[in-house]
Amino acid sequence: MYDVEAVRRDFPILAREVHGVPLVYLDNGASAQKPKAVIDAMQEAYSMEYANVHRGLHFLSNLATDRFEEAREKIRSFLGAADLDEVVLTTGSTMGLNLVASSWAGPQLEPGDEILLTVMEHHANIIPWHFLRERQGAVLKWIDTADDGSLDPERVIEAIGPRTKLIAITHMSNVLGTVVDVKRICDAARDRGVAVCVDGSQAAVHLPVNVAELGCDFYAITGHKLYGPTASGALYVRKERYAEMQPFLGGGDMIREVSKDHVSYADPPLKFEAGTPGIVQAIGLGAALDYMGGLGMENIAAHEADLRDYAMQRFKGLNWLNIQGNAPGKGAIFSFTLDGPAHAHDISTVVDQKGIAVRAGHHCAQPLMEHLGVTATCRASFGLYNTRKEVDKLVSALETCHDLFC
Repeated sequence: MYDVEAVRRDFPILAREVHGVPLVYLDNGASAQKPKAVIDAMQEAYSMEYANVHRGLHFLSNLATDRFEEAREKIRSFLGAADLDEVVLTTGSTMGLNLVASSWAGPQLEPGDEILLTVMEHHANIIPWHFLRERQGAVLKWIDTADDGSLDPERVIEAIGPRTKLIAITHMSNVLGTVVDVKRICDAARDRGVAVCVDGSQAAVHLPVNVAELGCDFYAITGHKLYGPTASGALYVRKERYAEMQPFLGGGDMIREVSKDHVSYADPPLKFEAGTPGIVQAIGLGAALDYMGGLGMENIAAHEADLRDYAMQRFKGLNWLNIQGNAPGKGAIFSFTLDGPAHAHDISTVVDQKGIAVRAGHHCAQPLMEHLGVTATCRASFGLYNTRKEVDKLVSALETCHDLFC
């Protein structure tokens, strides 16, 4: 049975107070807190095991290399990738998506070739494709969501045309919580010879993910949302795509041989991992995945589904609260505004005084804000350590906001 109180004891920061009241951390969609297991693993790596990885040959270098490569294997297992070589270690989803744009899409696309995007993409899955629009004449083709924030995969599939080369799509919206049927899109795209790049920044935190079953070509994750450290993450690359990719960064570790007039590259994934990597960050991410695996992704998903359903039930009693996105099966992410003049920043400030951390703004999703007809929202995003009691505290704080502003 999922014991959320035991889980909470694993996170030191959840014991602290903010403004004289217990912290209620509901900003997990931006970045999650870290369990002691992750903090301890990184402390051990820095204090007793640190050295640069690969080719050192001395004891500490070999030990650090083992720990670093063990993290790669943990990521492979977590994502369900078939081969260890399909895991490129990155600083997060932003780097992973930029790597796809620079290494694969840049060499593949001609002027007029299309990239399909949904209107609910995070800027990290928009800007790299704008680079190709600006520099190479790529065409960005946008697909809207339905009124409830859902995305019919057939709308994406029907938008595939003869010039479509790539579909870049989120697996779960960071604003709406909408879960996309990525497998249906990948199956249709593969039949048409179109590559699919998935932003898994949110989905991998909340849902079991198996990239082999999804059938995607690329899948990006970021460690700091997965209860791991910042500047950690990974990009899954389907092995067949490596032959079409050029190196993203040049430097140490990604080469086989260098002379004054020639360079040959290491085999993937090292070919795309130039320079000294985030050694301890990768170890910390590995520890975070161990922690999540110990709880069980299915158990985490069930716990968060219960929080989502309970929150939706409580929010229904607030007829002045406007929730953006109510797609069936959405994640436990709620973006909202209040009737009246209160800006999202005003709401967030009042809620913060109650010790509750939420996010306010456009959430790096300005095309979606325009589509929704708002400039900003507040967002409460739940994680594996949140409770029904914290939902009640949020509701009470929102009632205070309503009394002040409406």
